[in-house]
Amino acid sequence: MASTSSLDKMLKFTILNPPQRLTLWVILSTLLLLTKPSYQQLPYSSYPSNYHFQNPRLEKAYIALQAWKLTFIEDPKNLTANWCGPDVCNYTGVFCAPAPDDPTVTTVAGIDLNSGNISGWIHDDLSLLCDVALIHLNSNRFFGTIPFSFRDLKLLYELDVSNNKLSGGFPNVILWIPSLKYFDIRFNQYSGTIPTEVFDLKLDALFINNNNFTSAFPKNIGNFQGSVIVLANNNFGGCLPSSISKMAATLNEVVFINSGLTGCLPPEIGSLTQVTVFDVSFNNLVGKLPETIGKMKSLEQLNVAHNRLSGEISESICTLPKLENFTFSDNYFCTEPPVCLWLKEKNDTRNCIPYRPEQRPPYECEAFYKHPVDCSSYGCWPKSPPPSRPPPVHYYP
Repeated sequence: MASTSSLDKMLKFTILNPPQRLTLWVILSTLLLLTKPSYQQLPYSSYPSNYHFQNPRLEKAYIALQAWKLTFIEDPKNLTANWCGPDVCNYTGVFCAPAPDDPTVTTVAGIDLNSGNISGWIHDDLSLLCDVALIHLNSNRFFGTIPFSFRDLKLLYELDVSNNKLSGGFPNVILWIPSLKYFDIRFNQYSGTIPTEVFDLKLDALFINNNNFTSAFPKNIGNFQGSVIVLANNNFGGCLPSSISKMAATLNEVVFINSGLTGCLPPEIGSLTQVTVFDVSFNNLVGKLPETIGKMKSLEQLNVAHNRLSGEISESICTLPKLENFTFSDNYFCTEPPVCLWLKEKNDTRNCIPYRPEQRPPYECEAFYKHPVDCSSYGCWPKSPPPSRPPPVHYYP
């Protein structure tokens, strides 16, 4: 006969139907979370007398993991079924290694519960895992947010909590995690503004796409010195700052799909010679596609579809040596060089190119081109100087 947990016994769940069980579990878990138990409050004597730990770090790991498990509402794949007993290094999803400061000491180095579909909170006491370098919790149903106690995880290198139900303001705690290089909170329910200090961090990869952030596009985005930055499907608003050129030495991928970008693309993007993917589709960009894109020699995927770009496309863009896919549909371009037709994959539909199929109707294009674009009117570029006065006309007898 399968054993029941002491919690089930205490609540006598056997006399309750499933909805009642879930309601009581939520209430109890909330109370446990509000009390914020910690290893300082939990006496070591509460362990069974036969529990022995190799060292104090593994003892603290046991406390942290047991406290966290108590907040789980559901674990449908039973990933934590063997989270019992003092041997935390044999727990599913827990990985141990020699401690960085003392190779003779075994410590918890990583947690990976990806795709577990676990419902619950991310517990404060995980900060007891002082040597942990990797926490991967993507594709679960964790709610709440990343605890501020994570500031104590000085060796944390990768933090992936993507595809959960986390919410609230931006988790500022990452500003206090000095070793963090990979940060992924995409596909959650975070909202509000993003502190500009995030782009000053020494991250290598930043994924904050598919949340509900609403703030101006960061002016200091060029301070980001990582290889991948994905801000898609938020509502930042504003122009792409020219400071993006400062990212040239390290940046490989730029994905700003549906990010509320407005104004003209700055010509400085041409300096991003290491970028392989540049995607700014589904925004409100206007003006011409900068000819300087023809200098992005590593570019493989270029997507500027679903904007209000116009004018001619430079031949230098379509002759980029590694370009495989160029998508510029749903804009107002009026011509494209013949060489663009030789690209492996491209989409030029819904433009104003008279000799190409599936274009906008002529009246729509005529109406658009009656209002020339002034990039300076968006407040991102210096204002265009007023036209010079004509030279004085002298009449001689």
